[in-house]
This record gives sequence, structure tokens and C-alpha cells, in this order.
Amino acid sequence: MSYIPYGKQDIQQPDIDAVVEVLTSDFLTQGPKVPAFESAVAQKVGAKHALAVNSATSALHIACLALDLGEGDWLWTTPVTFVASANCGLYCGAKVDFVDIDPNTYNISVDALTNKLEKAAKENSLPKVLVVVHLCGQPCEMQAIKALADKYGVKIIEDASHAIGGKYQGDYIGNGFYSDVTVFSFHPVKIITTAEGGMALTNSDELAGKMDSLRSHGITRDPELMTHEPDGSWYYQQVDLGFNYRMTELQAALGLSQLGRLDDYVAKRHTLAERYDGLLKDLPLTCPYQHPDTYSGLHLYVIRLKLDEMSVSHKAVFDSLRAQGVGVNLHYIPVHTQPYYQQFGFEADDFPEAMNYYREAISLPMYPNLTEREQSKVVSALKEALSL
Repeated sequence: MSYIPYGKQDIQQPDIDAVVEVLTSDFLTQGPKVPAFESAVAQKVGAKHALAVNSATSALHIACLALDLGEGDWLWTTPVTFVASANCGLYCGAKVDFVDIDPNTYNISVDALTNKLEKAAKENSLPKVLVVVHLCGQPCEMQAIKALADKYGVKIIEDASHAIGGKYQGDYIGNGFYSDVTVFSFHPVKIITTAEGGMALTNSDELAGKMDSLRSHGITRDPELMTHEPDGSWYYQQVDLGFNYRMTELQAALGLSQLGRLDDYVAKRHTLAERYDGLLKDLPLTCPYQHPDTYSGLHLYVIRLKLDEMSVSHKAVFDSLRAQGVGVNLHYIPVHTQPYYQQFGFEADDFPEAMNYYREAISLPMYPNLTEREQSKVVSALKEALSL
């Protein structure tokens, strides 16, 4: 039986050639490809600074540290995300809380955020950092969120791990119009890949400088940042407690090659989504909603089952699809239900919209080289699963 994964990288000959070129060069790390990749991404999305790292998780971590998140502070994010969006706060010693999702977009609800911020302001427990997640590649309602953040003095990180190539109000995600830092992921199932890797983008010189230092052990060779004159041309100083979060030349070369196909990849995802919409319109499920202010990166195509119109369970449908060779997945198990987060006192029903989503959601295969024949097989398998 052939297997159709939920996501898959597209590696072409130019990508292979770019990596081989680096393998035969003088630099495997800290050479010219990383800054070239950073510059290309920054120029593409309209950001001033881009800092490549070894994962989006690392990018989230150094972004939080650069924003001075620490012990006694709060980080808020959505419960429907990968755990890294919340863990980055814990890495810094901060406390983490969540904001329920909008039932249409599955992103942070502006209404829920408004109410929670009003309450937190009265209780003197406002967050220092809000991590908004562009789930599935659909941008959050950033204009409204930024207005709230400005009102209450909250810093914003856009976790755009799903959203490179997506647009908000006609402009690329990553431009920093509505946030302090934006984070991209280049994991293999994402829109473009560097195998593993991520990037933090900002328009702030200060934040860029901090993140640059933090991704490389907190070490500097800049005399202006040192405590005294350099001992010689070999000299460096550790001025902060940083990490080894650097991206390799191999990864950057692959990313630079893939970046040239970014718009084509996203357009192909939209073509597939439109075809899914048509093929699924008569089934007892909800297809993804597209907010009129956004152009989704469409990393994921998530359906929600209308369980009250069905005689089979969510689990039965999921298991049937897997058994038929369709590699569906579920993005994501709400973070506040994870055993590690239970120690902080969260109850499953603290965020009811997130739990409703979890009970109904299934991610169908979505990647640029998914063929119409394979897509039709997915739909056929889904119909069979629904008729069990």
C-alpha cells in the first residue's frame, strides 16, 4: 500500500547542487551562505534584520531573552500550538498562561485576549510577552492584537513557523509591522526547508544585536562591546550567557535555494486547498476558513468533523485514514493538557474553544508535490472512514 504523508519536503537538483557546493568549499559553518540566506529572507519579507539559527525553538528562546523575559514575568500564547511556543517562556524562568482560540481561524481570539488583558491589568498580572501563533499558516488579526499590546505595554513575538510566504493585509509575514520579533521554521514539513533550522526577524537594532550574541555563546569580537581594548586580533569576549544555536552553511545553502520557490510553493498549496474545498463540500465537516485580511501560507489543511452529524468517532476516522495509508495528523494537542503543564494548575476546560477544536480536528496531507491522484485518494479514504 502506498503511503501519503501529511507533509513532505520537495528537494530538487538545484538544492542538491547548492549543498554539494558548500561541502566542497572551505566553510561548513560560519561562512558566507548564512548571511546570504539571512539577507535574502529579510529582503523578501521586508524586515531589517534576520538571524538564522538551528531551529525555530531556538529562535523563540533567544527572542524571549532579548525581550528581557525572566523570573516573575508572564508569557501568554495560544493553547493550540506546538509546545515550543509556550516552553520558550519556561526556559527563561517566566510563568506561562494561555488565551483561548477563535473558533473560525483557530488562532488567538481577539475577544478572549481583550477580556483577559482587562482582567490582568486590574490584577497587576499583565504578560511581558505575547506569542501569537499563525496556525496552519493563517496570520492572526495582527492590527487588533498590536493595538491591545500597545495599550497594555506587552511585547509581541509572532510564531510564524507555519507562515513564511503568507501575507497580512497584502504584506509578507515577517516584516515586523505589528511585532517585536517574528520567528520562522524551516523543518522538513514546513513551507521551505533547511532540514532543521529557524530564523528570528526584527526591525530593532538592539534586539538583533542581543539575539546575534545569544545564538553564539554570548561571545563578541566587536571592540565596542568589550570591557577593554582587545589584547590582539585574536581576541574575543563572552559578554552574555549564550548558546550554540547557529545555523550551518549546509542548511543555509539549502534554504537559499528553496527560497527562490517560496511563492510557487504557497500558490500550489492554495490550488490544493481549493480542490480540497470542492471535493469535501458535501461531507459532514468544516473546511479551513480564510480570513479576508490574510493570505495563508497553508502549511496545514485542517478539517473539523461535525461529530453530531456522524455515527463514527473522531478517533475511528483518524485510525481508518491511517490504516488506508493516509498519514493524517492532529495539530495540536492543547498545550495546557500536557502532563508537564498540569503541574501549573491548568484544567482541560479552561480553554473550551481549544478543546472543541482538539476533539474534531484532523490535518489532511498538504505539500506542493501532492498529486491530484493522491489528493483524490485522500478524499476517497476520508469518505470510507466517515461511512464506517
